[in-house]
Amino acid sequence: MRQLTPSGQQAINDVAQRHGFSTDAVQSMLESVMNGNGSMAQFSHYEFGGSGQWMSGGMTMIGDMFNNYLKGRVDSLCAELSRLIRGPIELYVTAPAQPDWWGPDLRWPNSTGGQNDLRYAWFAQAHRLAIDASGQITIYDTLDHQIGGVSQQQSGGYSVTFTSQYGYVDLSRLPVVSVNGVAPMQAAMSPAPAPYQAPQAPQTYNSGENVQPYYNPSSSGNESDIFASIEKLAGLQTRGILTAQEFAAKKADLLNRL
Repeated sequence: MRQLTPSGQQAINDVAQRHGFSTDAVQSMLESVMNGNGSMAQFSHYEFGGSGQWMSGGMTMIGDMFNNYLKGRVDSLCAELSRLIRGPIELYVTAPAQPDWWGPDLRWPNSTGGQNDLRYAWFAQAHRLAIDASGQITIYDTLDHQIGGVSQQQSGGYSVTFTSQYGYVDLSRLPVVSVNGVAPMQAAMSPAPAPYQAPQAPQTYNSGENVQPYYNPSSSGNESDIFASIEKLAGLQTRGILTAQEFAAKKADLLNRL
């Protein structure tokens, strides 16, 4: 049973004394009446004749069905307890509210779940995804992803992907906002790829009467660099940073350098 406040315990003692029941029996009936929202109760206690039920308005049934005297006492007790829980007395000790595991900066997740030692909460409006993996709480920026599902595999560790409008999203590809409430150090930004430049027209030099073309070796792109750039662009499209049209245009530009 829940813990009574000092004023609640005093009220129960007074009620028990007036009705001739023990404080244990009265507190048990108080729980039953509260579970019935003050208008009904289903109880089971030997002082009340075993199992029975009470309903506001005069309907009372007890195990000792022919004991009308006891039935009247039970009815009177339940009626007073119904009035007591609607009164100004704070009957029970209120437990302090437990903080949300994802911290005070996020509120009202759109979806939550978990299994094994992992749980998650997604906040659509804040564009945040909170992951608690064995006590380590990581907050991710979900960018423009609309999380619609989660897939988890366990093989020597956790592999988690989330489904969005772009398909499966690898958790490791989302920017980390904080780990256990601490913002990570700003990762060194990799240099942005050089803007594409069209190959220069052949230059010429004069060697008397013959004019021969001269090509700048830097004008021809390295094939491995071009293919690596295309792979990076494909990753940006998967994350939704590039549209399909933008990816196709940039891919065509790079292929023109071959």
